[in-house]
Amino acid sequence: MVSMKSNSHIKSYNKLSDLYKNENVGNTILQDADFTIHRMETVHQKPVTSPVFRANYFSFILVKSGKSFYTIDEHKFYTKPNTLYFTNPGHLKSFGIEDVVHGFIITSSEEYLKKYINSTVFDEFEFLLTEIVPPCFLDKERFEELHHLAAQIIEEQNKNAALRHKIVSSLFMVFLLKVKEFLMRDDSFKIEHGRDSQIVSRFKKDLESTFRSDTIKNSDLQVAAFAEAQQLHPAYFSTVVKSKTGKSANHWIQDKTIIEAQALLAKSSTPIKEIAYRLGFNEPTHFSKFFKKQTGKTPNQYRNL
Repeated sequence: MVSMKSNSHIKSYNKLSDLYKNENVGNTILQDADFTIHRMETVHQKPVTSPVFRANYFSFILVKSGKSFYTIDEHKFYTKPNTLYFTNPGHLKSFGIEDVVHGFIITSSEEYLKKYINSTVFDEFEFLLTEIVPPCFLDKERFEELHHLAAQIIEEQNKNAALRHKIVSSLFMVFLLKVKEFLMRDDSFKIEHGRDSQIVSRFKKDLESTFRSDTIKNSDLQVAAFAEAQQLHPAYFSTVVKSKTGKSANHWIQDKTIIEAQALLAKSSTPIKEIAYRLGFNEPTHFSKFFKKQTGKTPNQYRNL
């Protein structure tokens, strides 16, 4: 395991394709969107062990057969046939394929979830914010349900159809609902209850809840406000978030603000001035400058893409 105190050299990846290309841990894959699905036996045709890395995306892995392991932060888990596991952004991760695994790997960015699943996706699928989830060993019937859905998703993903994204995202929604159903009734589903993990998990939920509010004040999006919600000193709170996720609390807040802004710009005709106020900016000009600094485009340019 890699010590959390000495991980400054570890690379971060926003896309699965970049991880495979730069670390030579699997066959080169194409990625033209913030959602990917691949057959494990296609991308990993021989045993391999990855270096430790930080992934800034959600991953879902279905292991039908084969032998593998994965690590999250300082935890190591082994898989077996009919295994489901998922990880969310920000953790230190690694994996090893010991015997060629047959199954699927699905990845998604938060932006994709907000755009194609639901802008309030974490209300429906709160389990996605869980810090560390051990692998779930499913019975054959439940596993085959997920495996069949994944096979449908990859079939539609590989088509060059006009409604491909809508069809794929609809099937992925069903996949997430099935995962939620299985986790809710699976006695082996346990959450890591370490104090630092609890702090980060609560922060993510509080951040999500803040953006679901009808009115957001600028003070609501300050690190001190989130620390106070957990009765923690801001410096300690910030240290925990940074050490557990690799990103500062302020970085998380800024990223979330951009994701919400992009969703509002893409999915509604709400005036930019109203979007600015809704996201806690006191002046629309401040929002425009912030948005351009983060994305390289003005809100109007982004909306007209």
